[in-house]
Amino acid sequence: MSEMFANYRRVTMPLSREDARSLRAGDMVLLDGEITITAGLPTHHRILKCMEDGIAPPIPLQGQSLLHLGSYSQDTADGGLEVLYMNPTTSTRFNPLMPRLIRHFGLTAVGGKGGLDAACREAMAEVGCVYFSFLGGGAPLHSSAITAVRAVAWNDLVAHYRLVRLAVSGLGPVTVGIDAHGNSLFETLSQQATDRMPAILAQLDRDRAG
Repeated sequence: MSEMFANYRRVTMPLSREDARSLRAGDMVLLDGEITITAGLPTHHRILKCMEDGIAPPIPLQGQSLLHLGSYSQDTADGGLEVLYMNPTTSTRFNPLMPRLIRHFGLTAVGGKGGLDAACREAMAEVGCVYFSFLGGGAPLHSSAITAVRAVAWNDLVAHYRLVRLAVSGLGPVTVGIDAHGNSLFETLSQQATDRMPAILAQLDRDRAG
């Protein structure tokens, strides 16, 4: 790992509840261990169907992570999957589904890009779950952290929609965008932008008048 990341906190995945609650919005960390990823809305619906039918999903999620990371992958001759690159997808697409998933599985980490809404933050604070914000367009950096493909489920779906368990080393750095106490960088930045807007508009009016 490059010396530029030497001072970042490293956490082991799946994240323990204690580690999740120890992180604060704005912290930058590196991830080691195993993560579960998918970029698919149909995949999330399948997980919900497992919940409704009272059966476990093919890759265990209880107390685990579920990260909105898509992958460009190819099937291998031996029936496995080779991940060629990995990149985050927009988490807000999953807002209506995530509170149920977070609560049911007691997820300790979710993530992707763009954040999640207030209902998701409430569920995260209840169970002790953080949101990791991944660098958009950082595929080479994210992909180089993959050390192995541990499990793949629902092979009838296109590769980036499958449910995949990966082993990673030094994945990141990722930012704690929402912490397990309900604090959100996305909300803070949005409010700061809203607060600054009147001054910006007033300056534009002055510039036009001048």
